[in-house]
Amino acid sequence: MSGYVAKIGHHMNREVDSFLQAYPSVAMIEALITDCNGVARGKLIPRSKIQSVLKDGLKLPKSALGLDIWGRDIPALAHANGDIDGYCLAVEESLKPTMTKRGIDQGQLIMTMVNEDGSPYLGDPRQILSRLVSEFRRRGLTPCMAVELEFSLLPDPGRDRPLREALKEHDTLGGNLYALDELDRHGDMLDELREAFKIQDLPYEGIIKESAPAQFEINMAHSDDVLTLADQIIRMQRGIRTVATRHGLIASFMPKPMDNEAGNGMHVHCSLLQKDGSNVFNNDSEQGSPTLGNAIAGCLALMPESMLIFAPSFNAYRRFQAGNHAPTVPTWGYDNRTTALRVPAGPPMAKRIEHRVAGADANPYLVLAAVLAGILHGVDTELSPPNPIDGNAWDMEHEVDDLPCLMEVAISRFEKSTLLAQYLSADFQTLFAYTKRQELSEFQRRVTDFEIESYLRG
Repeated sequence: MSGYVAKIGHHMNREVDSFLQAYPSVAMIEALITDCNGVARGKLIPRSKIQSVLKDGLKLPKSALGLDIWGRDIPALAHANGDIDGYCLAVEESLKPTMTKRGIDQGQLIMTMVNEDGSPYLGDPRQILSRLVSEFRRRGLTPCMAVELEFSLLPDPGRDRPLREALKEHDTLGGNLYALDELDRHGDMLDELREAFKIQDLPYEGIIKESAPAQFEINMAHSDDVLTLADQIIRMQRGIRTVATRHGLIASFMPKPMDNEAGNGMHVHCSLLQKDGSNVFNNDSEQGSPTLGNAIAGCLALMPESMLIFAPSFNAYRRFQAGNHAPTVPTWGYDNRTTALRVPAGPPMAKRIEHRVAGADANPYLVLAAVLAGILHGVDTELSPPNPIDGNAWDMEHEVDDLPCLMEVAISRFEKSTLLAQYLSADFQTLFAYTKRQELSEFQRRVTDFEIESYLRG
């Protein structure tokens, strides 16, 4: 194993030397790996130790990538194999500066996990996405993707008051959609955020006020380097939370923080490029190529059993309500925002799928992987899509079943899927299902305030 890690480290030595020379004020470096919930795990490494990290990697238990949302082990998984270690390796060209309240005095390094023999550990979401990208490359295709990130920007009530207090100020009618005044109100915070993105060279394309109170959306530039794009989403989310905190705010990616308001989503745009850079979804028609139809059909076919990836939390299922800006049925349409898959209007060369299912709290590596798995399935098997939807998809009767609207149903569909075991990995399928069952059990045994208000006097 040590020889394998040393080889990886050798390729990064020049990169790290240049970084340390450019940023002499950097004292600590955050070595970051993302668990199945999209939570950043890892260690803070002193500047003097970074070369040894490149040479030897970092050892973390494999179970660290399969923790529940509260950061607890899954005993059935962690204890079964003695809680063995994996090896976290640095991703090339991923060392970036970060801006703290003191200035640029910290670095950030993306890690990925391998087994002792150097093979990819397929419980690591980044390795799962890498595997899907490789499958497309073997077919002479390159995915080109972009993401829209929605989040809520709320006043922090402080540690001595309930978090629900953050929502009261915004429990009003209407969210002032596209209002520039709302952006002006947070101008100082957004200026600092833009500077933080610039320092990390993140593909920021602007921000808008979204439909729910306190809801905003950041657009990212499209990229044909999907692994780096997922890394950038993690960096952006981490940066948004950090900068918001410095301004007395909570930046929340909770999918459904407010009653009767739209939730926070993570919309994914995807096209496929051939080796000459041409888009295989384009055949110079308004409808798009047959391959586009195959890809749509594959995404629809895998959507119900992938729902646990798109909606990984108990709260995420509250977002799927008719008329609430989230799809409830696996449907598609041209320039139709009521469907699960939308083919946006635009020039034929930009023909793409917009996948509108995932909540903002979903792991971006896994979301992109699940979208690509659907596309790959449809293209490889030449599936044919149903007819596109015209009009309001929420008000129509459909020949297909609704998407799973309960976490328990989504877990069951996910863990029984032979296709997801094939495209993502059976090991990950087991890990993720166990993790989500532990979380669901915690919610099922809790009694909410609303239940007490409704039934206690009855």
